[in-house]
Amino acid sequence: MSSSAPPPGAIRRLAFVGTHLPRRCGIATFTSDLSGAVARGAPGVECLTVAMNDTGRSHSYPERVRFAIEEDEVAGYRRAGQFLNANQVDLVSLQHEYGIFGGKAGHHVLTLLQELRMPVVATLHTLLTKPSADQKSTLDEIIAMSERVVVMSAHGRDTLQEVHGTPLDKIDVIPHGIPSPVATRGSKERLGFAGQNVLLTFGLLSPDKGLEYVIEALPSILRKHPDTIFVVLGATHPHVKERQGEAYRLALSTRARQLGVHEHVSFHDRFVSDAELAEFLAAADVYLTPYLNAEQSTSGTLARAVSAGKAVISTPYWHARELLGDERGIIVPPRDADALVRAVTGLLDDPKRRASLGQRAAEHGLSMVWPVVATEYLKSFEVARNHAPLARRVEPSPTVTIAPPDLPNVDLRHVRAMTDETGILQHAAFAVPRYAEGYCLDDNARALLLIAMLDSTGGVDARVIDELETRYLAFVAYAFDSNRLRFRNFMSYSRHWSEDVGSEDSHGHAVWALGATIGRSVDPGRSSLSNELFHAALRPLVEFTSPRAWAYGLLGIDEYLRAFDGDSGVQATRRDLVGRLIELYRATSAPDWPWFETSLTYANARLAQAVIVSGSAMHDDAVTAIGLEALTWLAGSQISEDDLFAPIGSNGFYQRGGQKAAFDQQPIEAASVVSACLDALRVSRQPIWAEHACRAFDWFLGHNHLRKAVYDARTGGCRDGLHVDRPNENQGAESTLCFLLALVEMRSSDYARIPRQKPVRS
Repeated sequence: MSSSAPPPGAIRRLAFVGTHLPRRCGIATFTSDLSGAVARGAPGVECLTVAMNDTGRSHSYPERVRFAIEEDEVAGYRRAGQFLNANQVDLVSLQHEYGIFGGKAGHHVLTLLQELRMPVVATLHTLLTKPSADQKSTLDEIIAMSERVVVMSAHGRDTLQEVHGTPLDKIDVIPHGIPSPVATRGSKERLGFAGQNVLLTFGLLSPDKGLEYVIEALPSILRKHPDTIFVVLGATHPHVKERQGEAYRLALSTRARQLGVHEHVSFHDRFVSDAELAEFLAAADVYLTPYLNAEQSTSGTLARAVSAGKAVISTPYWHARELLGDERGIIVPPRDADALVRAVTGLLDDPKRRASLGQRAAEHGLSMVWPVVATEYLKSFEVARNHAPLARRVEPSPTVTIAPPDLPNVDLRHVRAMTDETGILQHAAFAVPRYAEGYCLDDNARALLLIAMLDSTGGVDARVIDELETRYLAFVAYAFDSNRLRFRNFMSYSRHWSEDVGSEDSHGHAVWALGATIGRSVDPGRSSLSNELFHAALRPLVEFTSPRAWAYGLLGIDEYLRAFDGDSGVQATRRDLVGRLIELYRATSAPDWPWFETSLTYANARLAQAVIVSGSAMHDDAVTAIGLEALTWLAGSQISEDDLFAPIGSNGFYQRGGQKAAFDQQPIEAASVVSACLDALRVSRQPIWAEHACRAFDWFLGHNHLRKAVYDARTGGCRDGLHVDRPNENQGAESTLCFLLALVEMRSSDYARIPRQKPVRS
């Protein structure tokens, strides 16, 4: 062995996970600086980075960035973990800040951590003394999956122990790194500030910076020191700019003009380089961080100013309290312009004190320069590597784990907006109900099915359940013609039926909803009425020719028999309908087309789903296997080259031997695949179905060819589909109900964190 070879167990390849320059945020600067410092401090270690992209943006990263994750794409976290495993990375340094990861409280990052087969050291950039339940849960899991955690202050260490119960021997306190200070002369002259007192603040601009209080203090400061200028250095934070534009900067500028101090405020709206920043710091007489958030646990800008030997005035957020202790700076109360006046004028009046504060700060800053900080990180990494549990250091197993996607809460606002005293209306112009198209049984049956499911799972106000379930059941009951034993489907807004007999499919939908209401409703009256209608409507099903009507009926029968499994008459109907679907399959299927029909049209997965659940309930493995085989082929046929759910389009569908229509993509397809795959998961326990279900559900949340959400969180509705170039912005009943049905099933499923295999694309 060569004498230069690293010893066994040494770190050879190290990966950093976080944002990275040129993305503009503090964590990006930190990750870039830390990875660079470690690479320089340990030249025998190969350093690479996995960068977090904010949704819809991409960046021209340097060569060190080997992989990028879209923050809201759950599958991207999974692929990143697999990438790190495949590249035999020895340790991962995770930079954690809630806002850079997708999901509620940034919990998508857990999907990445669950994949990893090497130790993790997590640097925690934000620690809250009173986190929300979601924030605490997410961070607790990150800590549990990390061999060591790094904080940047004693307060951070104490918070980890008190709030998260982290053992002291798992915590490393390493200060925020900063570049080594560079002596610079003549900066004021070069920047155009000759002869002026320079008050400086820098960093990405946002309303929590508290700069308005400096503006308010300026008139009084200028009365004593008229040659003073306040320099605001930095671009507006990209996320703030996206939501609010330049409203905060404009408000500061407007207030400065109102107070007559606008000529003494200099805005530099740009993201500056290290060299530029060093020039501005050299020119500064006083550095200000009047931040409003007392919970801020770290500040890279404050650390940089301290290291540069500046006299600092700050509000008492946690990092400032520690860093400016022992006469290294001045603390003033937040939101107090008068206190700022006293502190600033005091320092401008007393150059000796100003210099003394700066000297103490600079001396303290020597322990924070990147070479020193990188050495401390390398020590932490070595401890983590050498003491990691063996389970984290074995070779990757053939299966990995899948975490659930971030699931929205069930929101019935749009359903209620679409519902009147008669029932739910069919269509909407954007999110506004369109009265002209009236009502249909299909949608009211879907609505009844949804509310029946919510009736059994809870989570919605019981009074809302009672109101809506009664309304939709009344519509279904009124739609049934007891003489013909058939349902009518379309009704005008003036409550006139448009037909004497509705479609077979709408009849099947009604049977399904009634079966679910019987089995799930907690109200005995609604359950009894549903039972009467169910049995009356079941009889014509065996005379129908529509495979979807048979499938919907079978799903309703499955719901009914879960409550009344001894009903032999209903069991016989199930055997009859299942037999018809199996006959279709055997007559039509081929090795390259294992399906029930010669075309794929709409709600395709319901056919396979009905066979799967029926075969399982009947304990007929052969029937179940046919359903699973058909669904496997269908699911594989609806995966795009970039691993997205891509349903069969409604403009031509997919004829055997022809080309698949790519558009329009409809919510009914995604919902049916979600539901069918979750039933396949329940029946087979094969983890691939969890993957397929999550992929199809993610289509609603924006993981589609347009990268646009189909679900509209602003209204609680769902857009009617995707065209090739844009979403259909109308939010009708079918699309909204399909989304909510899929959501309720996802929320109640046990698919989370089970082994899975990579799906095979057809």
